[in-house]
Amino acid sequence: MSAPDYSVIIPAYNEEQFIAATLESVNEAMEAVPLLLGELIVTDNNSSDRTAEVAREHGAKVVFEEMQQIARSRNAGAAKAEGRYLIFVDADTLITASLLKTTLDTLETGDYCGGGTLASFDRDCGWLVGRLLELWTFLSKTFKWAAGSYVFCRKEGFVDIGGFNEEFYASEELHLSIALKRWGKKRKLKMKILDEPVVTSARKSDWYSTGRLVGQFLIFFVMPWRLKSREGCRLWYDRPEEELMKKQ
Repeated sequence: MSAPDYSVIIPAYNEEQFIAATLESVNEAMEAVPLLLGELIVTDNNSSDRTAEVAREHGAKVVFEEMQQIARSRNAGAAKAEGRYLIFVDADTLITASLLKTTLDTLETGDYCGGGTLASFDRDCGWLVGRLLELWTFLSKTFKWAAGSYVFCRKEGFVDIGGFNEEFYASEELHLSIALKRWGKKRKLKMKILDEPVVTSARKSDWYSTGRLVGQFLIFFVMPWRLKSREGCRLWYDRPEEELMKKQ
């Protein structure tokens, strides 16, 4: 069997509720783009639910990573990837065939080292969250920062820069974007943010108040070193008590 041209990597911790829909969207997209061969990898980040089983049921190669850290989980999946292109998708995010094709066409031009796409929520989250999303969209397109929900790159660039920086418990996609831009600049390659948004879950708006969501991001502007501690990034690692009960 031929080696895959690209690898779709999905980090997942206790994602039984969402990952099936994500995997179905990825499989449908891959089937609709037949000219390049892809593989699907899920990193089980020490889940206590059926995340790994659901991944296998949908044809994914499952990689296990014991330490619960997003950067480490992404890197563990990438370490097993055989494709020359890497595409990272969050476990609560839906993609389309059009987005996958545009991503691969972009990389195949030979002009780009990586990039991402715009993000949208699966439902309205209120005025303030909507404005924050608009701000992120502006920053992403201006500085060519990829959102963690969808990141793509050349594998050679990913390896050369050391992958996602495991010093950080959040914002690892921003540090990857900055490092890839530097790597690409030396090789006359660019980063690109596509205009075809993925749809990602707004579940954090259900779990936490708007005040807490906004406050968490403001803290990072004042105390960016907190991104290097799990305690400082609890929003990404904690689950509400009712969610944890469902997993037990």
